[in-house]
Amino acid sequence: MPETDSISDSTADSWEYSLYIPQDPRAVTVCRRTLRLILALHHLTHLADTAELLASELVSNAVLHTKGPACLRVRYRDGLLQIGAWDADPEPPEPPGRLEELADAESGRGFALVRACSDVWGWQPLSRLGRRGKLVWCELGAPQFPAPLKALAHPAFEGEELPGRTG
Repeated sequence: MPETDSISDSTADSWEYSLYIPQDPRAVTVCRRTLRLILALHHLTHLADTAELLASELVSNAVLHTKGPACLRVRYRDGLLQIGAWDADPEPPEPPGRLEELADAESGRGFALVRACSDVWGWQPLSRLGRRGKLVWCELGAPQFPAPLKALAHPAFEGEELPGRTG
């Protein structure tokens, strides 16, 4: 008899979460902490620091520079982690400058950091909650490690878990 609680390989490797947030600067912290939890639950903690930085920049722009609700969207599919922030402003974001040229600037570094730290980024018009808006997103390559990792290659370590990893 087949197991009823097993998930097919194609759906187990794909998931998406959306967190709708108010126009409140404290929502950025909520998004960072929620993202870290999501990545831990899916054994992607090796991406957490970079993913948090990217999400902070995207959500900060959505909360601070637009009016109305916003949403953090986190999606994993085909080995890619996509982090996006939707906001109710349909206008495209300003193109990022070069990070090294913005070292002393008081603003404008957010998208430059996103461009520098992600594999690819972009934006697209997207309506949600009956409002026109846009989704600004970026992607990180995310090799999925088996949980728990097994010691690699040497027969003397066969069956042992690597330190610092739990299943």
